[in-house]
Amino acid sequence: MDIVFDQDLIAARRKRALRHGDGKAGFLLDIAARELAERLNVVERRFDAAVELHGYTGAAAREILATGKVGTLERVETDAGFAGPHETIKVSSLEVVPVSPESVNLVVSPLSLHLTNDTPGVFIQIRRALKPDGLFLAAIPGSGTLQELREVLLATEAEMSGGASPRVIPFADVRDMGGLLQRAGFTLPVADTENYTVRYGSLFSLLKDLRAMGMTNPLAARSRKPLSKAFFLRAAEIYAERFADADGRIRATFSIIYVSGWAPHESQQKPLAPGSARTRLADALGVKEGKLKDEGQ
Repeated sequence: MDIVFDQDLIAARRKRALRHGDGKAGFLLDIAARELAERLNVVERRFDAAVELHGYTGAAAREILATGKVGTLERVETDAGFAGPHETIKVSSLEVVPVSPESVNLVVSPLSLHLTNDTPGVFIQIRRALKPDGLFLAAIPGSGTLQELREVLLATEAEMSGGASPRVIPFADVRDMGGLLQRAGFTLPVADTENYTVRYGSLFSLLKDLRAMGMTNPLAARSRKPLSKAFFLRAAEIYAERFADADGRIRATFSIIYVSGWAPHESQQKPLAPGSARTRLADALGVKEGKLKDEGQ
């Protein structure tokens, strides 16, 4: 397994961001939390036992409980400091799901699975934690997220030093997530993307939000050389040149992949076996069936 993300650094930065407590920077988690709750609302089921994996602010847990579809919900976090008043949480790393096999009906993961080195393994752990016919819901930043920032930092470093090092993490695309659901053994997998454009006064406002979210560069292969003030000033200029609106504010894209999958159960709808269709396509279309012409002949 390749080590892409420095898990100790991620945990430390998440804890630092929580300690500084910039509530406004949690807007992306709030959006994901509401979307996950809306998707749960359309499921005509009640879930007795649920788990929120690394929701940071707990926004997703609150929104999920507010649907009235969940009995009890346990939060899992990287540090006990994430607990709210009179709240007990379970402490675990991002890559370990501390839930007994087949013990919960619902697992929700808001904006944390993009930071795991062994994402397929975490998906498998989640599926094993679910009871048969249990549901997995997640919001995962995907490809396109911070694409403007990635382009600007690469351009700035290439201009000022003639080279470039990774400064924005790689994000998976929606097809990757759908494939991971199937690989982990989930049935009825669904993955779709919502894009959100956020506007900032400058690059520095964007970077401040990313620090407050605990989302600054956690790559294991990141450069340890500090960037200069001149670097960021030039990056801000390039960002404004390429991605500013008429009013001077810059754009930042966040592309969120929403996934859902079910733990297998015999009651679930299954695809028809090949050759089991009772109606021919030609009959449905009202045309005569014939052999295809080979253009090579």
